[in-house]
Amino acid sequence: MGEKCFGEFIGTAVLVLLGDGVVANVLLKKSKAEGAGWLTIATGWGFAVVFGAFAAIACGSPDAALNPAVTFGIAIETGDYSKFLPFLAAQMLGAMLGAFLVWLHFLPHWRETEDPGAKLGCFSTMPAIRSFGANLLSEIIGTFVLLLGVAVIFSKKVAVGGPVAGLGPYLVGVLVWAIGVSLGGTTGYAINPARDLGPRIVHSLLPLGKKMGSGWSYAVVPVIGPLVGAGLAGLFVRLAHI
Repeated sequence: MGEKCFGEFIGTAVLVLLGDGVVANVLLKKSKAEGAGWLTIATGWGFAVVFGAFAAIACGSPDAALNPAVTFGIAIETGDYSKFLPFLAAQMLGAMLGAFLVWLHFLPHWRETEDPGAKLGCFSTMPAIRSFGANLLSEIIGTFVLLLGVAVIFSKKVAVGGPVAGLGPYLVGVLVWAIGVSLGGTTGYAINPARDLGPRIVHSLLPLGKKMGSGWSYAVVPVIGPLVGAGLAGLFVRLAHI
């Protein structure tokens, strides 16, 4: 289990470094990618999933979950909950390391950026229109699609024995890209409690010059929503025998 947790830790760190990194690249002042827009962010997050997954596999975790919601959904599907808490700890710590590295990488740009909301957005998600019920529903739907998509990609009904070795992470990256482009504009599509909560904690601790609070009144949404969505998807996959 230790090797698998190490893989989850490294993979999640890579995921958040590249994922939060593309957001910082677009939002922070005097970055050469400043203002590149939503498609750049969604594409960057898709690629972040691909290379985060490969890093996790190479470092010892063939699961390459990188996401407590994914781990939880698979546990619901299989009835095996033994990985959930160890992976949760590894994924949270990895997400925090990735966020810290984003801060280091863009070190001169934080003081050049006056907008505290943009700084928070480099670490964690916030909704376009704040509405607890609607925001929670968006995260539930987005994460349900994520877990269903993962199940479909690796289903033996789709390809005997699953996708060709090494292709899976690319397909999951495309899936996350699709979720971002199609469903992500409402809440910023956390669809991953560790990806949101870990960097939010780091934001609260780091010196960023002028900054706002870390949005703790909203923080429950990108934690609970993905877990509920993943649980529902896991149950659906189990009952549908996908």
